[in-house]
Amino acid sequence: MSWENEVQELQRRRYLARQQGGEAGIAKQHARGRMTIRERIDVLLDDGSFREHGRATASPVYDDNDELLEYAPANYVVGFGSIDGRRVTVGGEDFTLKGGSPNAAGLRKSVYAEHLAVQYRTPLVRMLEGGGGSVKGGGKKGGTVGEPVYTEPRFKIIADAMGVVPIASAALGAVAGFPAGRLVASHFSVMTEHTAQVLIGGPALVERALGVKMTKEELGGASVHLRSGIVDNLAADEHDALTQIRRYLSYLPSSIWQRTPRHATKDPVDRQEQALLSIVPRDSNTGFDMRAVLKMIFDLDSVFEIGSLYGPSQICALAMLNGQPVGVLANDCLHYAGAMTAEAAQKYRRFVEMCDTFHLPIVNLIDQPGFMIGPESEAAGTIRYGMAAVAAAAQSTVPWAVIQVHKGFGVATAAHYAPGAYILAWPSVESGPLPVEGGVAVAFHREIAAAPDPEAKRRELEDRLREARSPFPRAESFAVHELIDPRETRPVLCEWVEWIQPQLDTLVGPTHFPARP
Repeated sequence: MSWENEVQELQRRRYLARQQGGEAGIAKQHARGRMTIRERIDVLLDDGSFREHGRATASPVYDDNDELLEYAPANYVVGFGSIDGRRVTVGGEDFTLKGGSPNAAGLRKSVYAEHLAVQYRTPLVRMLEGGGGSVKGGGKKGGTVGEPVYTEPRFKIIADAMGVVPIASAALGAVAGFPAGRLVASHFSVMTEHTAQVLIGGPALVERALGVKMTKEELGGASVHLRSGIVDNLAADEHDALTQIRRYLSYLPSSIWQRTPRHATKDPVDRQEQALLSIVPRDSNTGFDMRAVLKMIFDLDSVFEIGSLYGPSQICALAMLNGQPVGVLANDCLHYAGAMTAEAAQKYRRFVEMCDTFHLPIVNLIDQPGFMIGPESEAAGTIRYGMAAVAAAAQSTVPWAVIQVHKGFGVATAAHYAPGAYILAWPSVESGPLPVEGGVAVAFHREIAAAPDPEAKRRELEDRLREARSPFPRAESFAVHELIDPRETRPVLCEWVEWIQPQLDTLVGPTHFPARP
């Protein structure tokens, strides 16, 4: 006697589970210009590598004779796959069923995703499209309600996972409630243009509670959240979003228990770009293109920027030096002269904590005039967030290389140095407690006011103090490791990368302060 009948029933249920919301539900999803969750998984992963967990998980309905009447598949799909041959955990809502709002089986599988990634120490990719809980089905009497008091809080594993494995999430449609919380509990997030929105509560809820009538796009579209900091990057479409996730993960280890990867490169370590010699203007009030500087220093086509529209005076990126992934911090003097705003400080802290969590060495190019000043900056609490950025750097445990490029003033500059940093300076750097212009205005205001020509006196004092801030005395006093020709920056940094390899080999395991949302 065999179990053939049961096995056939198992195969039938697996087949039913793969039907998602049926032909009509899938067609409706395609009509919106969006892929289904299973199609997204196929695009993200290496061909044929997906291994689903819970292939027959569903919320079935039986008659009095235990005959199956209805078979609603779990509307969350989760499992293993590989990206460039490396195992990852992947999961996401099935919007063709209940609009992604979890049914009982789908909720269990969604909660399992973080557990699976942490248990097997794999990166986690979430492809999000759906809402949180629903009031439908509520009000029924009888049975148990809520979770047992001894149940571990659902969000604990979500928080714990951020300190163990890289997490990348994509908003590929409307993402509200619990999925929106998951989106921001990531190290990298991306949303598609026009087709995705991120919402705490949707238009109907907002109108009912606040009397404000807005569309999903007005409430939580890309134009809102790329500047709110909720989402890091914008994608032209779903394929672009998933390509960005693949690229992001290529810079990181699979978990904190592995060292950072290293990749082959054909970019010569001794490459020197002539344009670096003149890219910083002699006029300290004239801006320049810091992103062009990054492209000339790091491996060709390796700079991957994160969150360019949030806190735009601070650049955060991943890049490679002779194949070694590094975190990159740099000031963009074309926005607030590179000053640290409240938003830039929060972006900075979060990025440093991510690099520290996954033991990614940091290269910091400094053009920092200080914390942003003025009434808006005070109202935004800039000094609090700025000091959080300072603390993140001061407690960082990964190797840092610091290049003093242009300006370095005030307390904000302390955020750019970690213990044991390798400090390099360009001849164009100017540093001190305050910018010359502001310092002169404060310290010599009486002398300037009493002069026959106040503006001429101001310029005289500024020029005298600026000459005194030459980087040569700092180099002579060993206040920096080296004063270098800007063209030497790549060769010197590539040499530093070799020095830190033994440290990276042993720099694994948890940090004392892991990344948090």
